[in-house]
Amino acid sequence: MAMSLRVVVPPHPLIAHWLCVLRDPATPAPLVGTAMAELGRWLTYEALRDWLPQRSVRLETARGECEGQVVDPRVPVLAIPILPAGLGLWEGARTALPAAALAPVILGTGDPGPSGLPGGIGERVGVLVYAAQIGSGRRLLSLLETLRSMAVSGSRLRVISTVAASSGLRLLGEQLPDLTLYCACIDPGLDEDGAIVPGIGDVDQRFSGFDPAGCLG
Repeated sequence: MAMSLRVVVPPHPLIAHWLCVLRDPATPAPLVGTAMAELGRWLTYEALRDWLPQRSVRLETARGECEGQVVDPRVPVLAIPILPAGLGLWEGARTALPAAALAPVILGTGDPGPSGLPGGIGERVGVLVYAAQIGSGRRLLSLLETLRSMAVSGSRLRVISTVAASSGLRLLGEQLPDLTLYCACIDPGLDEDGAIVPGIGDVDQRFSGFDPAGCLG
């Protein structure tokens, strides 16, 4: 049976709420950051549901002995937020994964490839990539292909994003059919400038609170 891209849009009221806050162009930068963090928190929570390894332990409580489940510390987790706005998603996600290692990356528009990845990623490491949004999917694909060249793919890799354009998902699915991706919404397409419609605007600019090409103050 052929593999196909797995895209999960959790039907959670808090995810829907914070997505609406993020979509509103009148939302100020500090609240944009809050919305990103909350979406990162809840989407990560959903992504970990069937992914985070556990192990059984026996406990002695005040009233007797019982068996429980804890996160297996022998399986490390690496978070890779794509700068700058992917860091906003991670700010919320870190409350669920406080012990995760962090490798923020910068994606250029061409060669060289992603900057900020570790020299190697062990075969038992679980990897979560935080992309603020997915438009055409080409820049994210370059990062995921770099990770694949490091033998990171399949069930130990997951992508978390706010919104994703259907065309970008199509590209990712064609190139990486074993990928699992969590997002708050799938938007229908891109405009002539390559922006997601209806989208969340220029999320990097909104998250930082200023236009890098302009003058502050």
